[in-house]
Amino acid sequence: MVRIWGAEKTTPQNGGAMLRWTQVLPADPGAASTRSRHHRTRSAAVRASARGVPPARRQADTGVVAGLVARAGAWAGIAGPALFTGAWLVSSMRQTGYPAADIQISGLAAPGARDPWIMIAGFLVLGGCSVVFGAALHDALGGRGQAGPAPRLIQGAGVLTVAAGLLRRDHMLLTSGSVSWHNHAHDVISAVIYADLVVAQLVLARRFGRDPADHGQVDQGQMDPGQARPGWRRWRLWLLASAGVTAGLLAAFAAGTSAPGAGVLQRAAVTVPLAVITAIAIRLARGLTRSASGHAPQARPTKPSKPAWPVRTSRTGG
Repeated sequence: MVRIWGAEKTTPQNGGAMLRWTQVLPADPGAASTRSRHHRTRSAAVRASARGVPPARRQADTGVVAGLVARAGAWAGIAGPALFTGAWLVSSMRQTGYPAADIQISGLAAPGARDPWIMIAGFLVLGGCSVVFGAALHDALGGRGQAGPAPRLIQGAGVLTVAAGLLRRDHMLLTSGSVSWHNHAHDVISAVIYADLVVAQLVLARRFGRDPADHGQVDQGQMDPGQARPGWRRWRLWLLASAGVTAGLLAAFAAGTSAPGAGVLQRAAVTVPLAVITAIAIRLARGLTRSASGHAPQARPTKPSKPAWPVRTSRTGG
């Protein structure tokens, strides 16, 4: 190892001569002096800051973001059905001259309705929230290959709900005679949504029946908040029952869409699956909140670095 020493002459207070030998060029060319080492340390800190945070901190930040996204998706499953139900309740009470039980939900968004924008907004909000909630449910059930088709069916129903809100019916009440193309499109889309709601509950019940255990308590350090999976197996019978009730109400509604009280049957047929979605979303949101508060990954503190090339000094006096 090659060391080069530099001499610096100083005069002490008691007289005489003193030479202070200081190593100025160590074997490492990148650390030529104390000042250059300080400069190198600052440069390394700047480069590290430019590259980003340490891996442990990045992992913690990623887990926090994933948890926030998952909880937002769960809350969307609560907000969408609630706002949609509130929209048809408020809009039904705002219609004058028509019995509320005779006006179907779609009729509340027709051009002849009073304040149709309320029901249009309800369709759009429910559709958008269903798409977001379906994505969160898909991830919570294990993602691709494990979640099954039910979350995608929920998302598909959300897209169709947005289309139903934009392609409005011509009249508040069902009437005979010719109607516009978007009225026909609305009727077809509505029929597909009804079938989707029944099939989604049946498929979801089948998926829940395959759940082997209760994953409500997340293992320590084994799962981040965005991947919390509460156990769903015991929900299977409830979903089968709600699917049967929904199918029965829809059959009764289809048998007399223009009959008095048809609007009540339609509202009941729509409310049952929306209540199921809300219950699942509440359970999912609670599980995600518990896992985020108790199992969020923590970043490890970093140790300060030691100097790589210590300076050795010697002193001679005369």
